[in-house]
Amino acid sequence: MSNKKEIVFATNNLHKLEEIRQIIGDKFNILSLKDINCNEDIPETADTLEGNAEIKARYIKDHYGYDCFADDTGLEVEVLGGEPGVKSARYAGNNHDSQANMELLLKNMQGKSNRKARFRTVISLIIGDELSLMDGIVEGEITLDKAGNSGFGYDPIFKPIESELTFAQMGSDEKNKISHRGRATAKLIEKLDNIK
Repeated sequence: MSNKKEIVFATNNLHKLEEIRQIIGDKFNILSLKDINCNEDIPETADTLEGNAEIKARYIKDHYGYDCFADDTGLEVEVLGGEPGVKSARYAGNNHDSQANMELLLKNMQGKSNRKARFRTVISLIIGDELSLMDGIVEGEITLDKAGNSGFGYDPIFKPIESELTFAQMGSDEKNKISHRGRATAKLIEKLDNIK
């Protein structure tokens, strides 16, 4: 029997789940919503990343009783006033269509010389009655065209300042070392390590 700590990651996004499990490794047993038989689509009704992350974590704690964490991630493009931001997953509509989201963003960036952007992940962690928020940010730019087949979401059009490659051109290990989610998850691990 394993004596690893169990914690729920409140997401239905299998890409995120796989990425978090890779980053955390075998220190913790990361349960998915499917693992706890949560089939609801938890509403994300806040207008901030912090708000959405907290809504999801509180939903699992209140309805299922598990210690848990949830994240929300946004791509913030400087010349678009921080868009798509909290609406990143639904930028081109409610279908969570990554290709349509990228096409719309590239269209909205046409003719713009300022390509600065950043990815920001906020993680909301609830252990017992204690809520903690932590974030991770990676600065970079929006490319002119898509490049690479790895990753998900906007990865083919985002190039971090630490690399000449887009996230979608990197292997998962390389991406996780510098990504917004990797940085936020490092803070999460530090927090979990300090819990009795």
